[in-house]
Parts: sequence; structure tokens; C-alpha cells
Amino acid sequence: MTALAQTSALDDTSLDLLFHDARSVNAFSDAEVDPAEIDAAYELLRWAPTAMNISPLRLTVVPRGEQRERLVSHLMPGNRDKTLAAPLTVVASADPAFHTHLGTLAPTREGLAEQLESQPERREQMARTNGLIQAGYLVLALRSRGLVVGPMGGFDADALDADLHAESGWRSLLVVNVGWAAAEDGTYPRAPRLEAGDAVVTL
Repeated sequence: MTALAQTSALDDTSLDLLFHDARSVNAFSDAEVDPAEIDAAYELLRWAPTAMNISPLRLTVVPRGEQRERLVSHLMPGNRDKTLAAPLTVVASADPAFHTHLGTLAPTREGLAEQLESQPERREQMARTNGLIQAGYLVLALRSRGLVVGPMGGFDADALDADLHAESGWRSLLVVNVGWAAAEDGTYPRAPRLEAGDAVVTL
């Protein structure tokens, strides 16, 4: 077993960047986002925990243009204009065929890939649950790079996947607009959150 190094807590500036001051935004500055930023964010989030290291998250990067218009056609009306205007958009998806990579990701789990091959429903559930875990880390990874994000539901997942993921078989989870902060980002005043006393129980 590898020993874990003793780590120190993040400072307040880092915590503000990731949590306290971070917001989901609807508008961005005019500055372009290099798609390489998504690669850099993935290099961080890929270390997030998943069950048996299955790592099912897949990212489809959609720049402005024809492909963005295809994507937007599957969004609810309220999500279309802001997505067309975003510097970059990412579809975060789960890959139900994650088991084909287990020889690399989980080499000690002998026979697991073969077992899961005949269990498509189990794979779908595992991919979705663990893909959503990784999608949360995606938001944090992008924020840690100084970017601001607008993650959204509100789309026809079946139609989107039939259009953009027909060959891969990926299942879309979230659409995430990505950019640099604007002076006016279109956010509403921050809503309150539950206190720990309302959400945490110690047994």
C-alpha cells in the first residue's frame, strides 16, 4: 500500500475561489476559452474517487458554430441563448461501456469486466452515479483554473445522445457552459443554503 502524505488545508483564498465566492453563471466575458483548458481540468478531476476506479465520465467539447447549434436544438428554450453565447460548452456524460477500460483502470479486479459485460443495467447505474460524482469535480477543477461555469440540466438527453453520441453510446448528464468572468454575469442574488445543523446528523 502507498502511504498518503500529510496534507495541509487550503487557505481562505482557495476556498473562496472554489466555494464561498463561486457562482453558477449565465453570462461570460468576450474572451475565448482554449479547449486545452478542458484537458487541463480533466487532468485534475480524473483523480476523483469512483467505485473500483471505473472513471466513467466523458466530456464532449463543443465550440461555437454548427456543432453548438446542433447541441442547442436539444436544450429547453430558456437554456438556448446563453449556451449559444458561451465561449465554450461541454457535455458531461457517462460511458456505460466503462468496463472495457478496466484492464487499465482496475487491473486487480480480475474477471470484473467479463462479469459486467452481461449486466448492462448495472453498468448504466454505475456509470451514472459515478459520472455525476466526477461531474461535480469537473466544476471544481474548472473553477480552480480561474474559469466560471454554468452547469445545466434542462435538455432532451435521449435526443442529444442520439445526435451527438450515437457512435460512442455515452449518456449525457449535464451541459456545462464555460468561460471567464464578466462584469455582469447574469446571476441572481445568492439564495441561502441549509445550515449544517439542518443537513448533517451524527449517529
